[in-house]
Amino acid sequence: MATVSFRYQYSRNTLWLILLVGLVLCSLLIWQYDLVYDIYFREQLTHLGWLINGAIVVLFLTGMAHIVLILWRYRQEEAGIAQFLRNLQQRPDRPLRGIEHVRLIAQRYDRLQALYDARQPIDQSALAATLMAAESIRQGVPKFVNNTLILTGVFGTIVSLSMALIGASETLENAVSATGMGMVIHGMSTALSTTITAIVCYFYFAYFFARINDAQTNLVGAIEQITTLHLLPRFQVDNEHVLYEFAGLIRSLRGLAEQMQQTQLALAESEHKVLAAVQATGTTQIQASLDVIMQQLRAGFRLRDDE
Repeated sequence: MATVSFRYQYSRNTLWLILLVGLVLCSLLIWQYDLVYDIYFREQLTHLGWLINGAIVVLFLTGMAHIVLILWRYRQEEAGIAQFLRNLQQRPDRPLRGIEHVRLIAQRYDRLQALYDARQPIDQSALAATLMAAESIRQGVPKFVNNTLILTGVFGTIVSLSMALIGASETLENAVSATGMGMVIHGMSTALSTTITAIVCYFYFAYFFARINDAQTNLVGAIEQITTLHLLPRFQVDNEHVLYEFAGLIRSLRGLAEQMQQTQLALAESEHKVLAAVQATGTTQIQASLDVIMQQLRAGFRLRDDE
């Protein structure tokens, strides 16, 4: 059986990688707790920094939750494909044994079966485009987060710098204004914190967003390879396939005709043998009967054997 180029546990490994990198980042935050506290919490004159950073974190966590759900589903799809390939080797007559019908490979098999039963042509390009479009729709939220996450950091930086300019303006108006100078420092600190938050979240999210795209490519590519190598030979009906099957049928009929001819010759020979046996048996019996009758006649008329 032709082999399929497919990484069976790509999504599962990505899920473990998400957990590992998350633990490393948490460890770094704990290790540098004092620095983090100085940047994010010390001497904050307003709650603006907390609001912007909180919005960035919420957006990031929302996108990561969708990524985890998508990867979890892809992990199940990869397990279904692995089971399907095992079934093709062990039970070719039951390729969907042990596979849920919601799995993509089961849906592809059922769709091909339906087209074959309806005597409709199978267009693999259309099936592949439909599958890719359906899977791309599932990534709507991660795409949105990936495109807007870095912009939230830019927004926070602009707002924070605006606050710093307001503080600088007050400082210039009142040379000894502690409030204005504090606002300048607070604005610059908020700009720094929002930028750091957005950059860290963006790099973390963008990497795993690229991983789910790779997982999607791995999954769709495996389904299309299985369709090309194993399913289309079962269901595809085209002119070349029909001609090949027709040629095979002609060869089978030719062999059958030869066998029938040989059988007919054998039957004719058997018929001659049976007829000869019947004729030989019949002549012998008639001669024996005539001999009996002659003996009875001689005995009744008291004749000698030579009379």
